[in-house]
Amino acid sequence: MEGIDFIFIITTAFLGSFGHCIGMCGGIVIAYTSTKINEKMSNLTQSISHLLYSFGRILTYVILGAMFGYLGGVAVFNNTTNGILWLVAGVAMILSGLSLLGKTKFLILIEHSFSTSSWYKDTFRKLLREQNYLSFFLLGMLNGLLPCGLVYFFAIASASSASALHGAIIMLIFGLSTIPALFSLGFFVGIFKKSSFRNTMIRLTAISVLLYGIYTLYNGYRYLTEPNRTVQECH
Repeated sequence: MEGIDFIFIITTAFLGSFGHCIGMCGGIVIAYTSTKINEKMSNLTQSISHLLYSFGRILTYVILGAMFGYLGGVAVFNNTTNGILWLVAGVAMILSGLSLLGKTKFLILIEHSFSTSSWYKDTFRKLLREQNYLSFFLLGMLNGLLPCGLVYFFAIASASSASALHGAIIMLIFGLSTIPALFSLGFFVGIFKKSSFRNTMIRLTAISVLLYGIYTLYNGYRYLTEPNRTVQECH
């Protein structure tokens, strides 16, 4: 993976966390903050609780990244299939960017949530009732399973890396980059609820996603037009 990949991943994830993630996962953060955290807790205890929740999310993302990266590697047999995979990933990323701008309904179509299923609701309620640190971590892991356009975006990037290790790293960077927004949400709910702030961050995220999609298309083009190119050379 090149430096440009890390820059795009961190930028997209960080901006997206203040826009898309606040909208998608903010309700869960507010729910556990109001239910599991009270004013009698010290700031240190609250901070550890929020961090454990985020670390739970990140663990789920890393596992998903490794799985998608492995599957991407299995599917790649030559430069032609490798290039096609990158082109498909690039198109999906561009559609995601346009969807964030409200130009398509791509993310709406793929963000089908199973949070209404009985097993998810029962597990969620059980974890909300518990007050130990482990419950925050497990709640984060559970949240990591929720369908989300940005998670799909980075899962596609993980698959295009054709490596379980690179896929895990991509999702790790994504998860770490979302911590500031969701961690802060528990303390400063009002700021992130302002539509003007969220809309600005979503637009910036969309631009970042579009640029990364174009970059991914370029890598796919290189695979198809340069016969001797390897996976490592395109990262």
